[in-house]
Amino acid sequence: MTRPELDPLDRKILVELQEDASQSLDDIARKVGSSKTPVWNRIRKLREAGVIGRQTVLLDPEALGLEACFFVLIRTAEHDPDWQGRFLTSVRSRPEVLEAHRLAGDIDYILKVRVKNARAYDTFYQNLIRDVKIHNVTALLSMEDIKSTTILPIPD
Repeated sequence: MTRPELDPLDRKILVELQEDASQSLDDIARKVGSSKTPVWNRIRKLREAGVIGRQTVLLDPEALGLEACFFVLIRTAEHDPDWQGRFLTSVRSRPEVLEAHRLAGDIDYILKVRVKNARAYDTFYQNLIRDVKIHNVTALLSMEDIKSTTILPIPD
């Protein structure tokens, strides 16, 4: 997939949408120095190009009682397609897993897991190791969320 060319107006629109996608087209147009129809057309083209994906709402995890954030480091001795398929199915099916990444280096995978407390994390962990054999798991409890954003830097 080729990367679409973004001009300064596209970038301004993307900044506004990342900040608050619920803004009206009139508000976005005013903030970026354009009018409603060109802004709408650009948003449509950015969606078609795959630059803009789905729109969603950000919830406050603590307001929902999900006070514990764990980063889970996983090492495995298994690297065959069957194990990987079971692992990916298990991880993707668990709503507690907010992010999952396959890594280069000593750690094979890192998961970002949001749960109510340590007991809820243990339940998550027990279910995960029931689904797949894991060589080593290290869970790190985040003591403070210093920065968390969904806003991407938009390259020139």
